[in-house]
Amino acid sequence: MKIEARNLSFTVRGKALLQDVSLTVQPGETLALVGPNGSGKSTLMRLLSGLVKPSRGEVLLAGKPLASLTRREIAQRIAIVEQQAETAERITARSVVELGRTPWLSALKPWNGQDTQLVDKALRTVEMEGFASREWATLSGGERQRLHIARALAQRPGLLLLDEPTNHLDIHHQLSILHCIRNLKVTTVVALHDLNQALTCDKVAVLSQGRLVACGAPELALAPDTISEIFGINARWVRQADGADPFLSFQLA
Repeated sequence: MKIEARNLSFTVRGKALLQDVSLTVQPGETLALVGPNGSGKSTLMRLLSGLVKPSRGEVLLAGKPLASLTRREIAQRIAIVEQQAETAERITARSVVELGRTPWLSALKPWNGQDTQLVDKALRTVEMEGFASREWATLSGGERQRLHIARALAQRPGLLLLDEPTNHLDIHHQLSILHCIRNLKVTTVVALHDLNQALTCDKVAVLSQGRLVACGAPELALAPDTISEIFGINARWVRQADGADPFLSFQLA
């Protein structure tokens, strides 16, 4: 599912949090959003999801203005995993993931076997099938985050938005979740802190002070000069003798 941001701006009490951001993510692509804290990544995510309305500009989803869709229609097309997603304590892990099927249920279309299969698959994808009966209060922060991602997957969206989904995960599950994201047949926008993790995405968008300063193929968007200017550090590409993918090395300026 294609998503486009056209001249998006968002202002709160006279302060511009996002200014004239335009970008396009084609069906099936994964776009990484990177930038310093306060650069506008989370604000852009919330605008793309329809959770907030832009002060100026518009978002198009599969060619249709997001503003023209109902909340239910948006929920059937877009799933979002926020940094601080909250869930009631007295609920099982499986019940959290089942919430992802809510936009598709109605009096005329109650829960059925396909819903159960989708929840099972989502739990397997994030390696949490063995935790299905556990109560939410007994789970670690990383386990809870994996379940929020599973809930989003169970929703079967055309667009998946993830705001720093690996923040609370150990390195094994960081890599596992990013591998999962890369292999999903769904358009994905993911905000990341780790620039080397962003290299695994199809495109990278770099934000600074609410503005889009670069967007394109990872090696172009994350040019050392751009990284130095935006993050205040020295960066260089490291080419490996065995032919493996290059990576970025950093040191303080």
